[in-house]
Amino acid sequence: MATLAVTRRFDLTDEQWARLAPLLPVATKPGRPSKWTKRQLIDGIRWRVRVGAPWRDVPDCYGSWQAVYSLFRRWQRAGVWQRIVTALRARADAVGLIGWEVSVDSTVARAHQHAAGARTRPDEQKESPGGVGDGAGGEPADHALGRSRGGLTTKIHLACEQGQKVMSLLVTAGQRGDSPQFQAVLEAISVPRLGAGRPRTRPDRVRADKAYSSRANRAYLRRRGIGCTIPPKADQIRHRKNRGTRGGRPPEFCAIDYRRRHAVECGINQPAQTPPRRRYAIRQARRPLRSHPPSRHHQRLAADLTLSHALVDAPWDVYIAAPGDAPTLRETTFGGGRGLLSFRVDDDAEMIHVFAITWIG
Repeated sequence: MATLAVTRRFDLTDEQWARLAPLLPVATKPGRPSKWTKRQLIDGIRWRVRVGAPWRDVPDCYGSWQAVYSLFRRWQRAGVWQRIVTALRARADAVGLIGWEVSVDSTVARAHQHAAGARTRPDEQKESPGGVGDGAGGEPADHALGRSRGGLTTKIHLACEQGQKVMSLLVTAGQRGDSPQFQAVLEAISVPRLGAGRPRTRPDRVRADKAYSSRANRAYLRRRGIGCTIPPKADQIRHRKNRGTRGGRPPEFCAIDYRRRHAVECGINQPAQTPPRRRYAIRQARRPLRSHPPSRHHQRLAADLTLSHALVDAPWDVYIAAPGDAPTLRETTFGGGRGLLSFRVDDDAEMIHVFAITWIG
């Protein structure tokens, strides 16, 4: 069947594929090799995730849509996508690309009416829903579909580090509160070490808004030795004052440090602002682990592979500026695409401070 012309400008570059290929599982079963390469099929999955089209509309240049979906579903059930993201995090942490100051927040995705109707008894299905582990990683019993003021919705709870990379992600029904999921989101953070040693699970500091200001959450952070920047609620301040000396000391809060909580807002907005936004704004799949978390993992995979090496690939010889100058805006080609880079050269002419990268093509 004929397909529309496809823009392949977001396909994996040779450098990105060289970093990704060693992380993929190796086939062990004998038999005839696949007609399509793994790179073709993964590019097809990334195209579908980015565009939000039905699987049957995947262009022929990526292979048959059955092969593309089969790879996506097979690896999703086996936990391969999660292992790839975990391996990328481990390599990023080894070179210092992950900051261990974490911000926690949530966002709501509207659910299309077609998202309803999934079986509530997995044992009656031909195949299990799949997923990675239980609890935060497995398929929720209610399929993370609930009713709130906006109708059918799914809530996505996540933690982002200061580089706006997603460290952990949890899906619940849309009407669920934020604070009860705080501990589960933090406990899902786990970054393995490339050498010997246990995975790192404890951030240096956690930032969150007033929704997470509860005594249980603060006690949990103190027990784990994690600093926090969480503003107290107005009613909590009033009740403490009404108790007088029995109210105790107010929790420490720094409004200047709280500004750095923007990282989680940006981490949420990056996939939602990638055209077409409908893919992340409206949930259409019946099972969330086949749509939003894998899709966000694929999107973050593409972003991590590109942004983590964008500054390395940038032709810095064109960024000649006098030390201490005001921020400079230049357009150039780097990271496999064109972008606007806002930067300033440090006073000692030994460091370049990058303020923003805006992709324009």
